[in-house]
Amino acid sequence: MLRILQRQLISTSRLCSTAAPTLSSELRSKIDKMVKSDDVVVFMKGTQQEPMCGFSRNVKLVLDFHNVKFNDYNVLEDAELREGIKLYSDWPTIPQVYVKGEFVGGCDIMVQMHKDGEISDFFDSKGIPNKYGEKK
Repeated sequence: MLRILQRQLISTSRLCSTAAPTLSSELRSKIDKMVKSDDVVVFMKGTQQEPMCGFSRNVKLVLDFHNVKFNDYNVLEDAELREGIKLYSDWPTIPQVYVKGEFVGGCDIMVQMHKDGEISDFFDSKGIPNKYGEKK
């Protein structure tokens, strides 16, 4: 009985002392460069050619529908990047979309902007050519 209690206390103390994960300066710098590598950047599961989850596929479909060119980074190939991008943006899910170096959101936000008819105006405001915008 005493051993069980000791194990529980040890487990509980480990949980309590676990520090929140932090982003190293090296990884932050690497992600900064990736985010700014193109006008539109998507961190996704899979690639443009082969999305590996429905959410990543939906973001790709929205961008393709509007003929928006984007650079992709497959987070499934790099566990450090997969966790690091979540810390970088303070956003818990993937995919993540960046436009002109700024975080826009994930799948739900992109799909909602598309449904609301706001996405073309958004891309126009950022100077991103798109099918239905002023800069075709």
